[in-house]
Amino acid sequence: MKGAWPSAPDCERQLASLPIAVILLAPEMRIAAANPAAEQFFGQSLRRLSGRVLSEVLSFEHSHLAERVNDSDTPVSARDVAVVIAGQAPRRVDMSIAPVTDQPGWQLLTLHDSNSEAMGEDPGGAQESMLRGPEILAHEIKNPLAGIRGAAQLLARKLDGNERALTDLIAGEVDRIASLIDQMQALSRRTVAPVEPCNLHEAARRAIAVLDAADSAGPKIVEEFDPSLPLVLGSPDALVQVLINLLANAREACADRKDGRIVIRTRFASGLQLHSVGTGAPVRLPIELRVSDNGPGVDPVMREHIFDPFVTTKKSGQGLGLALVRKLLREMNARISHERDEAAGWTHFRIHLPLADDARAKRGRGAQAA
Repeated sequence: MKGAWPSAPDCERQLASLPIAVILLAPEMRIAAANPAAEQFFGQSLRRLSGRVLSEVLSFEHSHLAERVNDSDTPVSARDVAVVIAGQAPRRVDMSIAPVTDQPGWQLLTLHDSNSEAMGEDPGGAQESMLRGPEILAHEIKNPLAGIRGAAQLLARKLDGNERALTDLIAGEVDRIASLIDQMQALSRRTVAPVEPCNLHEAARRAIAVLDAADSAGPKIVEEFDPSLPLVLGSPDALVQVLINLLANAREACADRKDGRIVIRTRFASGLQLHSVGTGAPVRLPIELRVSDNGPGVDPVMREHIFDPFVTTKKSGQGLGLALVRKLLREMNARISHERDEAAGWTHFRIHLPLADDARAKRGRGAQAA
């Protein structure tokens, strides 16, 4: 056929590539099929979802919306609606449902989190312009950093053993911060930071070591790592900075609790996909790192804006920490989201990361820490 693509992907592959959850509902609202993004959305495989009534796994806070969704003949679209997914904290989503043509009782449902900004999208480029402020301070910050590094080197000559390890840590962190400042100077440019295969667990433990050196009395950070994870594709120093920010925030949130707990967890979480900021090509994000704490959480009024620059509830905060976290992750084609589980009293920050390419990942997989 003239003009037809000779090798166009079939419908199943197209649905599997969509980053939003798509669910096919049979009569009586039973789940008949779901794409990988839907499996990720519900936290369950298609095998477990298939045949179940939708209301068993998802409920709407507003009964009138549930009634309209149950009307299989009427299309419905809604933005920022509150839903509860079985086994998960309440969340807000954009949804649409429509009858399948010439198939009475069958419907197609789409769902995705309404806080798309929290997943790292910045279509207007406002984040870049608002984050240019630190670029002005870069020169003034680098000068004292050089002095700190020199002092650490002088101290190292007079120390040995474990004490020298602390001066090495100081020097290493100064170098990392200086490198990060160089990246901050480039925030105003639309360039993607260079990435390489990274050991996620090494980055996490380095961030924990930095925090413990600064405040050994803070709540212990519990590691729940999946030792089978391969290398991810990212910037090692940027990952450390991201984790330091998130873990420091978690410690601050738990500071007034005697039973304060912080957990950092890694796992496979297939299903999430986005388009590369550099090439526009689809990128899978199958690795999840979650930082959780049982502190009081972010003020509900501020939750939808916590990744915006200069938004903070801290008296001495500048509101740049989470904005920079999102920027650094976006540059390595990763994403971050936030959720609050009021019932359990936990706050979760989830980072989704791409894998290193197969060839490089195979060479480095044996080095991944348990």
